[in-house]
Amino acid sequence: MRFGEAAARVELAGHEAGTPVRTRVTVSRGEAKKVELNGATLAAADELRTRLSALFFNPDRLAVVKGGPIVRRSYFDRMLGRLEPAQAALPGEYGRALAQRNASLRRLRAGLGPASASEPWSDTLASLGTELDNARAALVGLLSPPFASFGELLGLDAVRLRYEAHGLTRAELDARFASDLERGATGAGPHLRDVGVLAGERDLRTYGSQGEQRAAVLALVLAEAAVTEERQGSPPLLLLDDVLSELDAARRAALVDALPPGGQTLITTTSRSALPEAALPSLEISVSPGEARAA
Repeated sequence: MRFGEAAARVELAGHEAGTPVRTRVTVSRGEAKKVELNGATLAAADELRTRLSALFFNPDRLAVVKGGPIVRRSYFDRMLGRLEPAQAALPGEYGRALAQRNASLRRLRAGLGPASASEPWSDTLASLGTELDNARAALVGLLSPPFASFGELLGLDAVRLRYEAHGLTRAELDARFASDLERGATGAGPHLRDVGVLAGERDLRTYGSQGEQRAAVLALVLAEAAVTEERQGSPPLLLLDDVLSELDAARRAALVDALPPGGQTLITTTSRSALPEAALPSLEISVSPGEARAA
């Protein structure tokens, strides 16, 4: 259809808390986006994020492997919220306690208030830090088996995740108090941890090729999809943007074979030839400037 002549509609299938849902997204020129969930119009398009189980990949996601520790911490903390809803607030609670303790340290450094002013935040931070560290370690343990399996399928040798949880104690914070006070920042805790993405002993962040890094991120997405399916009884919707570039033919075929059966997957590519010969999409849409039509 030509977008200037009619509305463009996309229908998606997924699950909300294990219950099948059908979503229709309508985009019309000059009008707000309209989203319907099982026939009912949502008040805001952003509401769909919390109602539809979906996982997304685009080339920017390579930062999960290529980027610094803060990128991986954020990625796994968001994943923690998706797979363990009861712990979704934990990273934010820890972050707020950390900010309060750091602010208290800076006030003390400026001579404002007694040294004891930071103690309540130290207690809170130690408790939340241990809880968050343990939650991350459990998440990595949960993801590690499917991640290794999908990594091997995508051609990665002995791929694995590594997270070293140490917890956080009040004694550790007290021992570092002088240096923390001097810096005005807390120098221990899970806000400084990293999740290693390794092939054997090789850190893929530093020593992985672009293709290996892409395969590792895809293995993470597929691992989360597998855990989601195990818990909900059905696979999530997968949105894979420009997923095939920089994968060789063998990895492209392996990726298609690894997609969860019975679920819906949307793959974008700049070239039809990038799709493996064995891949027969149920619907193929060709997109050109101002136009999208079934191929």
